[in-house]
Amino acid sequence: MSVASVAPRSLSPRALYQDVAERLRQQIFNRQLEPGSWIDELKLCAEYGISRTPLREALKVLAVEGLVTMKVRRGAYVTEMSVDDVSQVYHLLALMESDAAAQVARRASDEQILTLRALHDRLERQVRQRDAFFATNEQFHLRLLEIAGNRWTVQIVTDLRKVMKLNRHHSLFKQGRLADSLAEHRELMHAIEARDAKTAQRLMRKHFESGLEAAAA
Repeated sequence: MSVASVAPRSLSPRALYQDVAERLRQQIFNRQLEPGSWIDELKLCAEYGISRTPLREALKVLAVEGLVTMKVRRGAYVTEMSVDDVSQVYHLLALMESDAAAQVARRASDEQILTLRALHDRLERQVRQRDAFFATNEQFHLRLLEIAGNRWTVQIVTDLRKVMKLNRHHSLFKQGRLADSLAEHRELMHAIEARDAKTAQRLMRKHFESGLEAAAA
């Protein structure tokens, strides 16, 4: 079924290209469009049942997010992560999320910490279910950032996490990494609940350092 056929008749051109962008985004995340691959615009237009205008607008959105790379006279390609790209993203995530962990330990309400505890408990139950663990892990990190309350950090980290999904060697794909990640989360959760900001900050930074080591192995 095409994008156009499922869209309401009142759908604006802006909403259409956003819908196309989301469909493309999911195809990239699901590896239907592989990192480094050329994006065949004519094929996608036929598949989606749309003209090239909303597709090109959608590609611009994904280019801003870093998921697509536009090459002069060659078209659009799914972005491919280099070793340096992965290292730099992990470094930025470690800086921002360790700061957020400290803020949460200092300032979060008991109710807010309980929402993190609920997500962590779900991780405990999902340690043998990689896809479910992956999704809940992302929810935990984003919820922590929301509680910390810096909307600019949330925006930047959200975009960086989209780009990280391009990484062919994501740390959570590695054998044994889910259990290691859960153990790190467990320590972090205890530090937050103890209102130990310094330890929470250190543990979050260590969490990303361990993730980068696993991704590079």
